Amino acid sequence: MKKVVVGLSGGVDSSVAAATLHHQGYTVEGLTLWLMKGKGQCCSEGMVDAAQLCEQLGIPYHVVDSREVFQAEIIDYLVKGYGAGVTPLPCSQCNKAVKFGPMLRYARETLGIDTIATGHYARIVHDAESDRYQLHRAVDLTKDQSYFLYDLPQAVLAATQFPLGDQTKVETRRMAAQLGLHTAEKPESQDLCLIEAHGSMQTFLDRYLAPTEGDIVDQSGTVLGKHTGIHHYTIGQRKGLGIAAAQPLYVIDIDAGRNQVIVGDRDSTHQRECTVQQVNWVSIAPPSAPLRAMVQIRYRSAAVPATVMPILGEGESDRVRIVFDEPQFSITPGQAAVWYDDASNCILLGGGIIEPSKDSPNTVF
Repeated sequence: MKKVVVGLSGGVDSSVAAATLHHQGYTVEGLTLWLMKGKGQCCSEGMVDAAQLCEQLGIPYHVVDSREVFQAEIIDYLVKGYGAGVTPLPCSQCNKAVKFGPMLRYARETLGIDTIATGHYARIVHDAESDRYQLHRAVDLTKDQSYFLYDLPQAVLAATQFPLGDQTKVETRRMAAQLGLHTAEKPESQDLCLIEAHGSMQTFLDRYLAPTEGDIVDQSGTVLGKHTGIHHYTIGQRKGLGIAAAQPLYVIDIDAGRNQVIVGDRDSTHQRECTVQQVNWVSIAPPSAPLRAMVQIRYRSAAVPATVMPILGEGESDRVRIVFDEPQFSITPGQAAVWYDDASNCILLGGGIIEPSKDSPNTVF
């Protein structure tokens, strides 16, 4: 009998993933990682819906208290990053350090089950020639979540299923209704779980970082105004600066050492290249030569043509330099750069964390 542990958030996607595998003949057990108190699909509200789903399907349900690891791996990670003047991406970090790895370990060590599944929109394909598990975009490109999954290692991909990767969100909703799942009409989560819980990222960060007023300056160092704390700002931001100027101004850098926010015109926000650290090569082995790829520098942006060049040398196996065919708006340190194959823009080759530029005063986060 095939067995699988399905990660349940209490939303429609994970519910349909569990129900699908259950109806395919798998012995399914549900698992929710309790990440924090309060609102949000991974918290108390989501656990109630997940428990109700498991009762409806007649399957066991488990809750693992993961609040300490979430605090260490995500909350502390975010606070450190924003305090250093970068904008961390918590979701990929959470998938690797908080969700998939610990979930697989719990499934194996506690439940004796070797396979896990989630409701993510992505696909895993085993390539026989390279004997690697490739990560592909989902069929529904509007819901594709492969960008957030770039950091999963081969061992996790080999033991993971994404039952929704070959279908659209519309089909998922339809299946939920056909199966009579109580989550069929549940509204979709629109924000990062921390924002759902605290109302805004600023409110969350203000709990940990005391707002310290400082200068907003232009590229020549002229003071244009005051900011309310560098953690309230991010590269490319235009609104909320509180500066009267003849032309729109954007945040182009954040100097944590001087407690300054540096602004400039829109042209100043564009860069032709960036360096990426903590690289995980997913669908291919680490290359020794430059390769052409389609690179995505934020979740909602389109992937664009670029050349990815491994930085070779002692201790440099996890860094690459990316040169874009055209300058890109708002390349943001702390966010992920993820690259897909040049031919189809479907196979996720690798990804990593964007470093501050060489001209930035901030240290690498």
